[in-house]
Amino acid sequence: MNLARPKTLAVLAITAGLLTVALPSATAAAPAARSAGCGRQAPATGDYEVVSGGITRTYRLHVPEEYSATEASPLIVVYHGRGRTGALTEAFSDLSRLDAIVAYPNGVVGDENKQAWQGAPYSADGVDDVRFTADLLDKLESELCVDTTAVYATGKSNGAAFTGILACELADRIAAIAPVAGAFYQQGRRCAPSRPVPVLDIHGTGDTTIPYDGDGQRDLPSVQTWVRDWSVRNHCDPEPRVSQQGDDVLTYTYKGCRADVVHVAVTDGGHTWPGSDASSGPGYVTQTFEAHELIGAFFTAHKLRS
Repeated sequence: MNLARPKTLAVLAITAGLLTVALPSATAAAPAARSAGCGRQAPATGDYEVVSGGITRTYRLHVPEEYSATEASPLIVVYHGRGRTGALTEAFSDLSRLDAIVAYPNGVVGDENKQAWQGAPYSADGVDDVRFTADLLDKLESELCVDTTAVYATGKSNGAAFTGILACELADRIAAIAPVAGAFYQQGRRCAPSRPVPVLDIHGTGDTTIPYDGDGQRDLPSVQTWVRDWSVRNHCDPEPRVSQQGDDVLTYTYKGCRADVVHVAVTDGGHTWPGSDASSGPGYVTQTFEAHELIGAFFTAHKLRS
């Protein structure tokens, strides 16, 4: 099932490169694996709760109009940035336009009374968001007809960085990740995924909230360093192929990987969601491509292998 039908030329160009790189992984992918929820009456689009680690957690669920209880659908879990909510992220990201079940969970309140995800210096102590994600997946897969080989994670800022933690610790369930404007704090967590995980990273070079070149005082590595670390984990060739789309997009595609690693740099881009409006964050927002389309194309090309 194709999650998106790209419209912009930039997305088509980047997608062509993704599909060329991803072909070995895609052909080795498992057929759709139907979850226990297949054949059951699905919950409607709306707001729901799940208990995890003794805490009642909330999430917004989008069920596409084309959903069928007899056909396994991809599932995308979207993590908001610090101080944001799942509902706000749904509004600016356009991810609910993809042909997939989409869940928008909410973080737990941490420092400064702002919701956040684990892995950041301001997140709530003692909260296990990896366990919460596993519990959420268990619930969704029991209630909906999910293709368990096509479960993905994306998000923005603090939520984007948390998808990296999921790739490290829940690689047996998360097929691929796509962080946008990620706040990749170095918190001393060891990353040893059970398998190579495909990564699509998107970040603006003019981001002043989470600087592209990093911030040593805040323990933020440069974005290129974070991406290179994943290229090493995935056994890629050392140097990426660089291509340009439009006037403001450079794509770094690593070759020879056991799982694909692609970085999209938006020249002068702010702490924003490409293709959206000013509500996604401060700074320049490129309209050269729409992030949800590119993410959908990347996810379509990457399923868990059999």
